[in-house]
Amino acid sequence: MLIYKIFRAEEWAALRSEEETRGAPVDLADGYIHFSTPMQAPETAAKHFEGAEDLFLVAVETDRLGDDLAWEVSRGGEKFPHLYRVLRLDDVVWAQPLPLVDGVHQFPVGAV
Repeated sequence: MLIYKIFRAEEWAALRSEEETRGAPVDLADGYIHFSTPMQAPETAAKHFEGAEDLFLVAVETDRLGDDLAWEVSRGGEKFPHLYRVLRLDDVVWAQPLPLVDGVHQFPVGAV
């Protein structure tokens, strides 16, 4: 199953150059990397990245993460995927720009 991480352009660039990341500031503060399912990703974008430009949607296959991935109750009582280790560049299946059009992030076709 694919899960998604939304990165700001500079966070995505850092992952590409360093080949691993502990995530965004919120991830560092919480002690794990926040991900969303395809169904959760649009709400995550609207809630946490409202009006933000220069974002990237990064897809990761859950099978690559093993026991370091936990499904935990979060927003609205839903279970969200949380990664309890660094995210490595080789975990990434694909990454695409997440443009903002008329105030709404436009997800790649087939992503959600």
